[in-house]
Amino acid sequence: MKKDAEQWLEKIQQLKGKTVDLSLDEDLSIGIMNLISLEEHFYFTAMKTNNQKYLDMMQAIRELRVKLLKKIVTNPVGEEWCISKHLLAASMRLVEVGTKEMSKGNKKPAEELFESAFDLYSMFFAINLKIVGTQKIEHTLEFEKQKGVMTKFSKTIKEIVNCCKEW
Repeated sequence: MKKDAEQWLEKIQQLKGKTVDLSLDEDLSIGIMNLISLEEHFYFTAMKTNNQKYLDMMQAIRELRVKLLKKIVTNPVGEEWCISKHLLAASMRLVEVGTKEMSKGNKKPAEELFESAFDLYSMFFAINLKIVGTQKIEHTLEFEKQKGVMTKFSKTIKEIVNCCKEW
């Protein structure tokens, strides 16, 4: 367990000082988030209207989402595919709830939701940049519980991701 955490921290140290141009993957991941939301909306609309055409549209959106997610989630191990999809979905929902809180003037709860959303989004990239494997997340979460592993993922992503670097 301690060895896993040490290996993870070593990978982070190797990435520090380097920036990774994830602008394409970052934009794609936001697009995928919206496709996940569309799948949900088509589902609920189908149930509310009892109209099969919305389920057909949902299936078309799902096929596109799967095709695009394969561009980021390559060679998934264990349940990395589903984990990745759910991390993006949860992140998107927390951003939406945070935005609603912000529009109601609830700045503090909104900021907390935004921070949680970014933590989940960062974990998505930590997994898909192979900074940490899914088996290591469980051990690391247990081992690093007091140190806030989610915050470490976010801090790392902030340091290594530069969406404006185009060279």
